[in-house]
Amino acid sequence: MTTTLRPWAVRSGAIALAALLSPLASAPTQAADHADSPTTRDDPAADLTDVYAWHAGSKLVVAFGFAGLSEAGLPAVLDSGVLYTVHLDNDGDNASDREVYVRFGQNGRGDWGVRVENLPGVAEPVVGPIDTTIDAGLDLRVFAGLRDDALFFDLDGARLTQRSGSLMFDDTRDFFAGTNITAVVLEMSIDAVAGGSDTVTTWVSTGRR
Repeated sequence: MTTTLRPWAVRSGAIALAALLSPLASAPTQAADHADSPTTRDDPAADLTDVYAWHAGSKLVVAFGFAGLSEAGLPAVLDSGVLYTVHLDNDGDNASDREVYVRFGQNGRGDWGVRVENLPGVAEPVVGPIDTTIDAGLDLRVFAGLRDDALFFDLDGARLTQRSGSLMFDDTRDFFAGTNITAVVLEMSIDAVAGGSDTVTTWVSTGRR
């Protein structure tokens, strides 16, 4: 089955951004959000940066980041009070038909782990340590932890272009170079997500208890 991922964006808690992929494309488009209001910036664990989604054979992969512009060498930003929700809509009404929940927590030794509930194609919650690829069963995997920010953007070039009216981008100048995000990557069964539909919309939101 060929499934098209449609874009949709909402603002919930910090922000939610959708990713788009055409059936024949090899890489997704993405939307960036690294500079928010002071209130949002003051809560980096709930401040989403980018959301990516793509096909990988029979899998749908959704990846999102938060706590952007973190200096290299600093630890991942983890907070047990934040709930991350991946929304999946397969009937085109812009309402979730399925939601995947991601939380972080610590054990008695203070080690951080991640818990993923309602992962399409997997019956039980997926639990494991951060910075580790976790086997979710059925050839599906989950990862959560620190990663180099994957977004490339020439901010200086954008500002110069805006001021001058001429394109002044430099593909060797990356504003996000040397900065990290805390990332979550989820593999899920695309058949379980789509439920027979040929179109899926996905977005991510955060909430704090």
